[in-house]
Amino acid sequence: GRPGVLKGLQECLARECKEQLGSMAFSVSARLSTKQTTTASTATARKAATLKPVVVAPKGSSFRLAAHRRAARVGLTASRPTPVSRHRSVRQTTQCSYEAGIGLYGQKAGMTTWFDDNGDAVACTIIALPDGNVVTNMKTQERDGYDAVQVGYTSVAEKKLTKAQLGHLSKANAPPLRHLGEFRLKDTSGFELGQQLNLEEVFNKGDLIDVRSRSIGKGFQGGIKRWGFKRGLMTHGSKSHRAHGSIGMSATPARVLPGGKHPGRMGNKMVKQRKLKVLEVDAEMKAIVVKGSVPGKAGALVRITPAKIVGKNI
Repeated sequence: GRPGVLKGLQECLARECKEQLGSMAFSVSARLSTKQTTTASTATARKAATLKPVVVAPKGSSFRLAAHRRAARVGLTASRPTPVSRHRSVRQTTQCSYEAGIGLYGQKAGMTTWFDDNGDAVACTIIALPDGNVVTNMKTQERDGYDAVQVGYTSVAEKKLTKAQLGHLSKANAPPLRHLGEFRLKDTSGFELGQQLNLEEVFNKGDLIDVRSRSIGKGFQGGIKRWGFKRGLMTHGSKSHRAHGSIGMSATPARVLPGGKHPGRMGNKMVKQRKLKVLEVDAEMKAIVVKGSVPGKAGALVRITPAKIVGKNI
């Protein structure tokens, strides 16, 4: 009867409502998931746009990354850094400054007093050139990438050199020499292998020269001796007689900034004394007298070159 029909209608209506609610829930969840995915992708894109690119050089290769990193810091797009080839056929050279002319090697003999033409007593340094100063190699632009003259100095016994060094010197018909150095010149014409460089042909009285040598090492020294700082009061109440003083800030940046003038090793560095006047050239004694002091102690190896004067010889 009627109760059975009403029950059937109720079940049918309940089934239809359940199906409609299920489809509506599925569409809502799909819309929500699509919106969340879009929002996440947008946030990821924004984050990626704000991030700065990081360049990592491959292991085992040498890259020039300065320009790339500088461009990355300012937000520009830099080209990929070019790797430096290490193939044997590619010759990499260090660009050095040109010399004003060919130079010589010698040894510092010591200092003395010299009376000039006016009768004035001046301090001077005597540099001895006993042996050597032979052209042992010629560098060319086509073969080596630059023009230079290699000069050897200080004759030694053959047993003190390696076979490779002896073979290199034998190509120039040069005796066994301990020290080899290059003088980079714009024009190397007029020089040949095995040529003996004479003192009187290179330097004359009154010339200005540059002398380069290793300064005397003075060990670990404080700021007063190393940098010429002033000391504190030496009275009884002073608490900082020869103290260095403040070396940085406390809280910000809470560290010692590099590059300051602090205690450390003093001397034992290559120093060039510029524009020294030649007082005398003695070809017989193979010595040259230079006005003023020269870096290094007695017996130190010195490199003598014509002084560089801008607009005149360089």
